[in-house]
Amino acid sequence: MNRTFTDTAVITWRNLKRIPRIPELAIFAILQSIMFVVLFAFVFGGAIPLPNGGNYREYLMPGIFAQTIVFAAATTAVGMRDDLNKGLLDRFRSLPMARPAVLIGRIAADVTYNAGILVVLMASGYVVGWRVNTGLPELLAGVGLLLLFALAMTAIGVWLGLVVPSVEVAQQVSFTVLFPITFLSNVFVPPQSLPSWLQPVAEWNPVSTLTAATRDLWGNPNPYVGSGLPGQQPALVTVLWVIVILAVFLPMGVRRYRNMSR
Repeated sequence: MNRTFTDTAVITWRNLKRIPRIPELAIFAILQSIMFVVLFAFVFGGAIPLPNGGNYREYLMPGIFAQTIVFAAATTAVGMRDDLNKGLLDRFRSLPMARPAVLIGRIAADVTYNAGILVVLMASGYVVGWRVNTGLPELLAGVGLLLLFALAMTAIGVWLGLVVPSVEVAQQVSFTVLFPITFLSNVFVPPQSLPSWLQPVAEWNPVSTLTAATRDLWGNPNPYVGSGLPGQQPALVTVLWVIVILAVFLPMGVRRYRNMSR
């Protein structure tokens, strides 16, 4: 256990050191986050009215946070595939180190990286009018839920990065799958505006439950609440989604990594 912890810390630190050494990664990620906030807040802000004159920007921002966390899978997949193509994973496998450290270190580093992006997003949201209308415990609970979901998404990214043939494919597959998931949700528009056959899909979408849970925790407008379990207990359903995703994709990623070692 001590060896696994030490090796994981080394791999995590190695992955985090890429940020100051390649500052363009963080700079463009921050600029992209700010661009999303400004564009969606001002483009959709006047187009979608909320009941009782609700603040659309407060309605929108938890969804932007959730969308950004979902795309953590793409960051992880690209990073894993890039390390694999450069032969770095082969080098790690040749060293006397704990095998899980490579995967856990990647996940820990990417969750930390997304926590930093989340801070920038929240600061940008505050500038355009987003507020937390509850208290500090609820704020921390919402942030914790977002980072817990980031953990699940990075687990998907680890597996995806190990199975695709190139960095380009990892990026294309990630965005092709993740964009429909984020838009088929309650992030930008209420699920009731979708066709009837798509509404249950949007209601049970983990992005929808994550967004609804943070809206409830932070006292942001959430007028379109369904009568089912996802609408009434979004935080509980989000945690269940995280457990399911980790239970499926973590073993798949570990198995793929072990098979590559043979």
